[in-house]
Amino acid sequence: MPQQQQLAGMPDLRRIAVVVAVGLAAYWLLPRPESVDEDGWKLLGVFCSAIAGLILRPLPGGAVIFLALVAAVWTGTMTLETALSGFATPSVWLVVGALLIAHVLIETGLAKRVALLFVRFFGANSSGVAYALILSDLSLATMIPSNTSRAGGVIMPITRSMAELYGSRPGSTAKLLGTFLMVAVYQGEIVATATFLTGQAGNFIAVELADSLAGYELTWARWAAAGIVPGLVSILGLVWIVGKLLPPEIHHTPHAKEFASEELRKLGGMGARGWTTICIVGIVCGLWITSSMHSIPVALASVSGTCVLLLTGILKWRDAVRQHVVWDIMIWYGGVITLGRALSDAGVPSALTATIGAALGDMPWLPMLAIALPIYFFAHYGLASITMHFLTLFPVFLLLLLDQGAPLGLTVYLLICLANLSAGLTHYGTVPSPIFYSQGYASFKQWWTAGIAVAVWNVLVWCSVGSLWWKLIGIW
Repeated sequence: MPQQQQLAGMPDLRRIAVVVAVGLAAYWLLPRPESVDEDGWKLLGVFCSAIAGLILRPLPGGAVIFLALVAAVWTGTMTLETALSGFATPSVWLVVGALLIAHVLIETGLAKRVALLFVRFFGANSSGVAYALILSDLSLATMIPSNTSRAGGVIMPITRSMAELYGSRPGSTAKLLGTFLMVAVYQGEIVATATFLTGQAGNFIAVELADSLAGYELTWARWAAAGIVPGLVSILGLVWIVGKLLPPEIHHTPHAKEFASEELRKLGGMGARGWTTICIVGIVCGLWITSSMHSIPVALASVSGTCVLLLTGILKWRDAVRQHVVWDIMIWYGGVITLGRALSDAGVPSALTATIGAALGDMPWLPMLAIALPIYFFAHYGLASITMHFLTLFPVFLLLLLDQGAPLGLTVYLLICLANLSAGLTHYGTVPSPIFYSQGYASFKQWWTAGIAVAVWNVLVWCSVGSLWWKLIGIW
């Protein structure tokens, strides 16, 4: 029956039943703190159902959040106007504009051109190819806020082409080059998500949470300044680590440069369309970077760039409305912002934090940080997306650590960056995980072994080099 429903495009009713049961259990079985009123506790039930829906996915993520908003209205925990207010949030339209610009970059071949240029420059050996692809992804992460689009549309196809160029395919020949490249490039993709605000769409959720819970403002430029140093150190080491754990049998790759040159030749000249796109994207990114120097909101820069692309005909409106992923993200992102704000206003995160803090007792912030961060990081073994890590754990751990006196800037950046980096632990930690893993180049054991080794390296780098760098630039 479930298979027939799936074929007919219908939701999985058993999963929907579980989703509803999770919300009811949270409402009826969890003890309600005295500081949270009845409506706030109902909202927690709706929120728990929404999280369960994002995990079990009886419907697409946008549909799950849309249903949660409607349920919140029917339960009387918020008005219809409040439920829809999240869609007017500027950061939602920043993401929409940036995703439509990203579509143009991929559709015009400009994103692919960037990756091929890196391969042509660095691709003399296997490590060089890995670094080239990772740096390509890192560069694209400055403007494409979708790790799925970067991975599936640009980076993974070129990674596979590099492996197949040397006869490395899933199976007996995977270890020639493909296993090393797939695992290393994926781990580099994870670092890219942490290095820039536009590394992945869920980062904007963290920005909203940091602002609403602690009044801490995160801009594109501030995030980039904080992330670039630990990000590059992480990348430098992770390729070496993966190379030691999964050493490629082919080390010299002179044909990679030839392949990149040939592919660039096939793409042809940039043309007026390409150069115009570069100019538009350059101006938008310039406005993001210099946002502290002028009064133009970054969201306005993003949607204005999209408008210029429409006016020039580079982006067709019919193509824009067909980008269902963009509009799906808009729905779940705007809805999640609404639910998060309502929970915060109801005092639910503060109440949970007070309960945990009372159980732990009075403890200086540094020992508390040392205890909390590993729990926060490795909890991702039970999560299937970075966004859910932010929604479920970030508010509680942020308030808990701040209540113990931890520095605001240090705490915010550590929790945000470690949530992103934890996605490298498994083959399901974020959407690009199965994109790379499903290619069949690495076994479950190889993927998880490399995942834990690189994870330990990343935690050490971001907690040491990152913290020192953030102190140097005045973040804390």
